[in-house]
Amino acid sequence: MTTPNTEATVTHSSDLRILQAMAGASHGGAELFFERLVLALHRAGVQQHILIRQNAERAGKLTEGGIRPVELPFGGRFDFSTKRKFAAEIRRFQPSVVLTWMNRATAFCPSPRKIGVGKTGMGKTGVPFVKVARLGGYYDLKYYQDCDHLVCNTHDLVDYVVREGWPAERAHYLPNFVDERQAAPVRRSDFTTPETVPLLFALGRLHENKGFDTLLKAVARLSDVYLWLAGEGPERPALEALATKLGIRPRVRFLGWTDAAPALHRAADLFVCPSRHEPLGNVVLEAWAQHRPVLAAASQGPSALIEHGVNGLLTPVDDDAAMAAAIKAALRDRTALSALADAGYASFRDGYTEQAVVARYRAFFGAVTASATAAGDAG
Repeated sequence: MTTPNTEATVTHSSDLRILQAMAGASHGGAELFFERLVLALHRAGVQQHILIRQNAERAGKLTEGGIRPVELPFGGRFDFSTKRKFAAEIRRFQPSVVLTWMNRATAFCPSPRKIGVGKTGMGKTGVPFVKVARLGGYYDLKYYQDCDHLVCNTHDLVDYVVREGWPAERAHYLPNFVDERQAAPVRRSDFTTPETVPLLFALGRLHENKGFDTLLKAVARLSDVYLWLAGEGPERPALEALATKLGIRPRVRFLGWTDAAPALHRAADLFVCPSRHEPLGNVVLEAWAQHRPVLAAASQGPSALIEHGVNGLLTPVDDDAAMAAAIKAALRDRTALSALADAGYASFRDGYTEQAVVARYRAFFGAVTASATAAGDAG
C-alpha cells in the first residue's frame, strides 16, 4: 500500500486543475461521495471541471454548490459521442489530473496519447495530464490498464489491486468522508412508530449484497423491535414480501431514498448494517458521524472499521439468529450502547472528517502532478 511522497512537492490548490467524471447510477454510496468530494474540493479552492451522466438531480446539487457540470450520455456500446465529447472537454479545460469514477467513466475517458496530447505537455502551465481512476469495489482491472494511478477507499482494495498485478507504487489509499451535519430527530409519529419501542435504523441500496433480508429475519426474532429501512433498489418488492411473510410488516417502515438520514439516525436507538458484501461501509461512517451506536455484519468494510465491543458490534454474515441476539443484548444495556456511540464518533473524528480527507486528496493530486512533471522533464 502506498501514498505519494508529498514532501517538497506541495502544490497549491489554485495550481491544480482537476477534471472528475462520474457515470454512475442515480443513487448509491459512491455517487453520494462523488458529490460530497466535488463540493468539498470546490470549497477548498481547487479548480475543477465535472462531467456526469445525464442526471438532473445530481446536476442541480452540484450547480447549487457552485459547480456547473457538463452532462454526457455515458451510454452503451453504441454511444460514439461521449468519448469524443470527453476528449473535447479535456482539451478545453486542460486538467493536470483526470479522476474517473468506476468502470464506465474510466472506459469513456480517452488516453492522452489518443487525443493528441503528450504526457509531458498537458495543461496551460505545462503540468502533465495524469489519468487516475477511483475504485470503490473489487472491479476487473481490465478497465483501468491505461490509468497512471488507482485510488482505493480501503486498504483491502489496495491489497486486491496489487494482488491482481497492479504496481504497488501506483495504488493509493484515500478514505471517504461523510456528511457530519447534525439534525434534530424526526418525530417517530411521522412514521407511525410508538415512542417507547426499541427502534433500529438501516440505510442503503436495496440490493442482495446489502443483506437486508438477514436483518428482516433478525427483527422477526425480536417481538417488540421496530425497523426503519431507508433506500431503494431492485430488492424492494422481495423485501416487502418477506416482511409480510415473516409477520413483521406492521413493524417495518420502508422509507425510500431520503436526504433526512441525520434526523433519522437521531431518532433511532441502534444503526444496523447487515451487508454480506460491503467494501467500505460508508453507512458505518455516517452513523458514527451522527454519534450513533453501530451493529454490523462482519463483511469486508465494517470489519476493517469496527473493533468489536469497542466502537461497534460485529456479527457473522448471513446469521440472523446471531444478529437478533446481539441486537437484543445491545438494546438491553443502554450504558454500553452509549459507550459504543462515543467510541465510534471518536473513530470518525480521527480520520474520516471532510477536512482530513480533502487534505489527503489535495496532497495526492499535488504529488502525482509533481511526479509526472518531473518524469516529463527528465524524459
